[in-house]
Amino acid sequence: MKKESIKVFAPATVANVVCGFDILGFAVNEPGDELWMETSDKPGVRILSINGDEGKLSLDPQKNTVSASVISLLKHLGREDVGFELKLTKKMPMGSGLGSSSASAVAGLFAANELLGKPLTKLELLPFAMEGEALACGHGHADNVAPALFGGFTLIKSYEPLEVIALPVPKLFCALLYPHVDVPTRDARQIIRSKVLLKDAVTQWGNIAGLVSSLYTHDYDLLGRCLKDVIVEPIRSILIPEFDHMKTYAMENGALGFGISGSGPTVFSLYRSPDDAQKVITNLQKMLADKGVKSNIYLSEINETGPVVL
Repeated sequence: MKKESIKVFAPATVANVVCGFDILGFAVNEPGDELWMETSDKPGVRILSINGDEGKLSLDPQKNTVSASVISLLKHLGREDVGFELKLTKKMPMGSGLGSSSASAVAGLFAANELLGKPLTKLELLPFAMEGEALACGHGHADNVAPALFGGFTLIKSYEPLEVIALPVPKLFCALLYPHVDVPTRDARQIIRSKVLLKDAVTQWGNIAGLVSSLYTHDYDLLGRCLKDVIVEPIRSILIPEFDHMKTYAMENGALGFGISGSGPTVFSLYRSPDDAQKVITNLQKMLADKGVKSNIYLSEINETGPVVL
C-alpha cells in the first residue's frame, strides 16, 4: 500500500464576539496549528510528535483532541482498519482563549477527511470536532470549532438539532493580545452568573441582533455600537490585567469594539484600518509590559476559508 501524506493549517478563533456568548465566533489567519498526517499500514491513530506545547499535551491518542476526534470519525465511517500517523505543531498559545484545542481537532479531522477522499462535508465533520472540544475543556460548544472549520463568522443557531449559520464577512482587521496570565476555561465559566436580569437580557438580544445585521449590511458604525456585553464581560474582565484601561485606549484610538476572546485571557479588537490596529495593539503590549505583564500580539484579517492544505 502506497503511503499518502498531507500537511494542513487550522486557524485560531475568537468565540463569543463580545455579546454572542456561546453562539458567535470568527476565525483569524494568525495564529493557528499545523498538522502533518500520513497513512499507515498499521490500523489506528498514532501521534509521533507535538512541538510548541512545552510538553503539556498528551501523546496518548485517546486523550488528545487532534487524534481522539479522528478515532471517532474512523469509527463512524467503519474505517477502523485505516492507520494514521501525525505530527502536530502548535503555533498558538494554549489556554489563551483562542480556540487552541478547536484548531487541533479541526486540523486532524480535515486532514483525515482529505486522505480518505472527502467522505464527509464540513458540516458533517462538525460534531466530531465538538467531541474533541468536549475532551479538552468539558464542554462541546461549537463557537470555536465552527468558525475554525468553516472560516468567517458563524452563528450557532441551536444545538438540538445542531444548526450553524455562516454570516457575511465585511473587511475587518482583528488585533489580538494574549497576556501571559492563567485563566482556565472551566474557572472562567464558573464565575458567570446563573441568573440574568430581564433588562440585561433584552439589551444583549438587541446587541446580538444588531451585530448580525451589521455583518449583512457592512454597517461599521452599527457593528461598533453592538459590540457590547452587559452579562459576561463585566465579570470575566476582572480576571484580565488592565482590561478596562486597554479597552478605553483601544476605543479612543480607532477600535470598533474591544472584548475578551473566548474565556480569555486574550483580548481582541476590530478595526477598519490595519494601521490603527497595529498602532493600538503595539501600545497595548507596551502598557502591559510597563505593569510587568508579558504578552503575545497578532494582527490578522478575518479568515474566510477555515483549514487549508499547505
